[in-house]
Formats: sequence, structure tokens, C-alpha cells
Amino acid sequence: MSIAKIFHLVLLIIFGSLSFISFNYEYDKASKLADEALQQYLNSPIWKTTLPVDGKSLFTTLNSQYPFYFFQYTHGQDGTLNYTEGQLLPDNDDTIAALFTQGLGDTRSLAEGRLQVKIDDSKITSKAKQAFVSNITIIWLLYLVIATIFSLLMMRLKRSIVYASSYIDALSELKFEALAHSRFRGELKPIGVALDKARGILHDKFEEMRNHNLQLNKEVYQDPVTLFNTRPKFTQKLDSLAKAGKDNYGIMAMIKATELANINQSQGREAGDNYLAGIASCIRKSIANQQQAECFRISASDFAVFIPNLLIHDVHGLLNDLKHNFDAFQETIDIESVAYTGLVPYKQGNDALSLVYLGDAAVSIAQTMGPNTCHIQEKLNGDELIGDSHWKTAIEDIIRRQALKFHTQDIQPCRGADKVYRELFSRFYSREGKFLPTATVIGMAGRHGLNVELDKIIIQNTIKLLINNPSLTGSFGINVSTASMQQAQFSAWVKDLLARYRHIAARLVIEINESGIQSNINIAHQFVRDMHSVGARVSVEHFGLGFTSFKFFKEIRPDFVKLDGSYTEEIDTNDNNRFFVKMIVDVAQKQSIKVIATSVERQEEKFTLEHLLVDGLQGYYIAKPKPMTVTDEHSATS
Repeated sequence: MSIAKIFHLVLLIIFGSLSFISFNYEYDKASKLADEALQQYLNSPIWKTTLPVDGKSLFTTLNSQYPFYFFQYTHGQDGTLNYTEGQLLPDNDDTIAALFTQGLGDTRSLAEGRLQVKIDDSKITSKAKQAFVSNITIIWLLYLVIATIFSLLMMRLKRSIVYASSYIDALSELKFEALAHSRFRGELKPIGVALDKARGILHDKFEEMRNHNLQLNKEVYQDPVTLFNTRPKFTQKLDSLAKAGKDNYGIMAMIKATELANINQSQGREAGDNYLAGIASCIRKSIANQQQAECFRISASDFAVFIPNLLIHDVHGLLNDLKHNFDAFQETIDIESVAYTGLVPYKQGNDALSLVYLGDAAVSIAQTMGPNTCHIQEKLNGDELIGDSHWKTAIEDIIRRQALKFHTQDIQPCRGADKVYRELFSRFYSREGKFLPTATVIGMAGRHGLNVELDKIIIQNTIKLLINNPSLTGSFGINVSTASMQQAQFSAWVKDLLARYRHIAARLVIEINESGIQSNINIAHQFVRDMHSVGARVSVEHFGLGFTSFKFFKEIRPDFVKLDGSYTEEIDTNDNNRFFVKMIVDVAQKQSIKVIATSVERQEEKFTLEHLLVDGLQGYYIAKPKPMTVTDEHSATS
């Protein structure tokens, strides 16, 4: 039951009680007056006088002093003297007055007969009625005033409560309109203060959550390095283009940052991030006039740019700007190329997957054309094999012409140890003499089953380099792909070749990737034994990333392990990395295996690694890769 109903019920009880009390008071008062009137009648001196013996005369005598509403005289002997006047129970249409009727009756015996009377109390009841009606009117008028005032107050309170309720509902819907304080006066003022305080707190919390969500959304959908949209946004873009609808058209540019892996490995991830940020800056400069262009970073080294309302024959100026910006950026960093671009037209309703395949094919073709070049693929025919075909042709041409040159990077020995070796990096070039992206060449060679032939020309050219240039002293490390190492025919070919040039084999260090060894330890063990049998040595690169790394010391027994660059990063402050490197060094020394730390980029890292007693250091802080020349007199003894 609501407070209003309870209050009205209490009011009714109170004022009903007051009415009952008023009735009792007036009734008692009337009873008292009636008793007094009855006593006056009973004690009247008239009863000491001689009264008439006939009823009518007696009535006249007594009624002159005491009015009756009922009179009955019964003579004891003569019935003709009997007399009756009025009714024993008088008619009374006045209900309220009837409530106060007292019934003042008296029955007595006289000398000649018997007398029964009812004294008329109408004056007494009328007076009592008037007083009671006056009181009851005042009481219930007061009730009406109080009830009306309370109802008005409750209506005002209800309006305030309804407003507060709707305001709370609005807050739940994250609406923060100003509070009407006029709705909360008096006792309701604390509610207004509380609501206003809640509004302020919720508004601040909502803004904090909204900003946090914006930040999360930014982190999810905006790449922190380039500030481009991320792959989920790119997927949404493709989905929107795949839907039939408006006749939208434009150009999609696929851009590949081919040197990212090399930079991350040789210079560190910070340098890799700077490289990507530089590419993003070049892209922004080139499309500065294309206000509706959208840029995406769709993978670690791949970008996509959508330029609407642009046709193929209108993009040559943009491509020239893009290549010019890439070339200018290349002059500021020590790399052979910055990025390659493939352009394809798009229109609304095209198959998104075919568009991506075609763009990737265009990039692959561009990579065969020289540093920072671009290829336009106009036909929307979904022929995703075009790029692969170009690469297969390009790699076959490299193998046929043995079109490679070497760069070299020194490895600095530590703690007075013997000199270790220098690493050779293969750089492949096209018929026009332009360098091609190394990682892509090797990757495409593996895709087309040409990795063995590519590794063979690397080994052959290394042997030729050392034979033809006797001034080059020391040992040199060359990389062999995992796919080649796992083929018994390749292992036999290398073994036979080096057996003919044992004096050269003793200066070679064959570098193989740890992940390739893990895939088949038995084959890797056989490959290492074959290399040892002809005097060559073996180094395991990217060591420490696998779960079975410690088996290598016992089962593979390489001559060197090159720690993955992730262990060098911040090793001066990273306790876990220091613990791991120290453990590897301790185990390796017991097996006479030398440990080389890679990706050394800071002096603090160099000092920490030397303190951990590694055998060699490699990285940009130690020495940068440089073209191999016949006048190079640096040595790395075997």
C-alpha cells in the first residue's frame, strides 16, 4: 500500500475517532440534562398536592409544567377516567436527533390509579444534535482541508519522483541533460543534489570509457607505427567493394616493404619500425592531393591504398611521385630498395579475393623490374599466377646467368678468442643490373622448386670468389635454405664439390636455420657430418627459438650457434634474456661450440654480451654489411 493511501486511511481513522468522541461528548451532555429534567419531574412539589382523579384533568395539570410525548393514566376502579396521550415510541424522522433520544420515563401509582409517562426531551436532543452537527462539520471540513493539502503535496512529490525516475532512465541511456533543480525543493533537495552528482560522475566515467574505447579501437584499427588502418578495416573495405550497388571505381595500390625482415634482423626492430614509418610518410606525400584516398597496413610488410574516382591513365604522375619519394628515402638509409608497388583498377561488385590476387601479382612483377619500381596490371581477369610466372622466369634467368653479388658483414670475436668468420649475403640482380629483393627471390625460388639451384650457384660463386681472390683471407659464412639442406642429393653434391676444394672448404661455414633442423634432426645431423667430413664447418642461426634447441648440442654438434636477435634486444635490462644467454654459453663451452650474438645495436648490449662470455658479436653496432671487393683484406681465421 502506498504512503498516500496509508496517510488517508490514518486520517479517516483519526477524524472518525474525533467524530465518535464528539458524539459521545454530546450524548453524555444530553444524558446529564435529561437526568436533571427527570429529577426535577420526580422531585416536583406537585406530587405533594391533591391531583385530579380523572386522567384528562391530570394530564392538563402535569403537562402545563412538564411536556410529555407519552401520557397514560389508568384509574383503578372507573375506566372512564382513563386517559392516554401520545405514543410510547414517538415518530422521529430526524436520524441524528434520534441518536440522542434519552427515553425519560416514569411509572408510579397514585391514590386512585396508575400513571406512566415519557417526558418530552426534544429540546435536549435538538440542542445535542445542533452541537454535534456543528462539531462534525468542523471536523470533516478540517479533514477535507488536510486531505486536499496532502493530495496536492503528494501530486507535487509524484511529479518530482516521475521526473527523477525519467532522469535516471535518461542517465541509463547515457543522456546527460542539465538537472531541473526547481523540481527538488525542501526535503527533496538532497535527491536533486545526489542526481546532479551522479550525472557528473557518470558523465566523467562515460567520457573516460569512451576515450578508452576510442583508444582501444585505435589500437585495433590503426597501426601504431604507420598510423594507417589495419587489416580488419582493409577486409571491411573489400567487403564493401564486393557488394553490388553504386558504380564506384578507382585504383588500388599494393605496396610491399621487401627489406623489413633484413632490417629487423640486422639493425633491430626499432630500425624496422622507422623504415615502415618512412614508407608511410612517402605514401602520404604521394597521395597528398587525393583527399578521399584510404591507406591500410595489411600485414607486417604489405600496404594497400585505395584511390577512388581515378583511372589507370591518370596515375602515372602519382607513380612518379611515389618512386621519387622512395628513391629519396633510400638515400637516407642503408638498403638496396625501399618498396615495390603494384596498381590495379577496381570497380564496385568485383570479386575482392581476385582483386587482392591481382594486386599481389602486380607487386611480384614490379619486384623483377628493379628497386622501387611499379607495375600496372590493368585487366581485372583474376589471373593471380602472372606474378609467379614473372618470378619463375626472373629466377631461372638469375640461375642461368649466375647473377649475384656478395655483401659481407664482420663478426667481432670476444674475450681474446680466435677470429671467427665473416658472413656473406647474396644480392641478386636483373638483366638491367638492378638489384632484386633478396627475401622475395629466395621465397619465390622455394615456391617454384628452384631453391636448390639457387643455393648451388651461391656455393659455386663463393668458391670461385675465394679461388680467384687469394688476398681474401679468413673464413666466410654462407646461408643454405632448409629445403636444400633436407635433400640428400643436395648434401651429396655439396660434399663432392667441397671434397675437390678442401682448402676452400676449410674456410667455409655453412649457416642453416634452427627451425629447419628441428623439422628433421636425423637429416640435419647427417648434413652436419657430411660438411665436417670435407673440412667445412656449420653454424645454426636464429638459435633459441625452438623447444628442442638443447638437443642440437648433443645430437647435431654444430661449430657455431648464432643466437636469435630477440635475445640481444635490451639484454642489459632483461634478466630473462641474460639468464638464457648465460645458460647457452655454459652448455656450449662444454661442447666446444662457439656462441655468436646477433643484432647488436647498442654499446650497452655489447658490454653485457661480452660480460656473458659469448665468442662473437654481429650487428650494426659492430659492423654494417658492405659490398664485397677483391681488395678487402679483412680476415677471419678458421
